[in-house]
Amino acid sequence: MREDYRHWQRIPTRWADNDVYGHVNNVVHYAFMDTLINTWLIGHAGLDVHRGAAIGLCVESRCEYRSPIAFPAAVDGGLRIGRLGRSSVRYEIGFYPEGRDDVVAQGHFVHVFVDRGTRTPVPIPDPLRSAMEGLVVG
Repeated sequence: MREDYRHWQRIPTRWADNDVYGHVNNVVHYAFMDTLINTWLIGHAGLDVHRGAAIGLCVESRCEYRSPIAFPAAVDGGLRIGRLGRSSVRYEIGFYPEGRDDVVAQGHFVHVFVDRGTRTPVPIPDPLRSAMEGLVVG
C-alpha cells in the first residue's frame, strides 16, 4: 500500500524501455530500483559516489511483477527500509502507476557497504545511517 512507503520519486518510462511485447521489459524495473535508491542516497543521505570511503554494493535483488506498464507512462516509486543492519540495508520498493493505488511491481534490493579500496564490509557511515533510519518501517 502506498502509505507503507516513506519516500517517493516519479520515474518516467522511455521509448526504449518497451520490448517487442509492447510493455516495459522486466529488466528495466531493476534499473528503476537502482535509480530510486541511488537518487535518494545521493540527494537525501549525502552519499558521495565518486570520493566516499564506503560504497554500497548490491548483493541481492528481487522483483515481483503484478501488471504491465508501457511507454509513455510514468511510475511513482515508493521506497522504504525493511532491515537496517551494521553494514547492510534492505530497501523495499513499490512501483505504482502515476497517481494510482494499484501496484505494478514490488521488490527489494540489498546493499552491503564496503571499503572502496579493499571491498571488505564496513559499518554504514553515520550520516547515511541517520538518513536511512527515517525510512525504516516496523
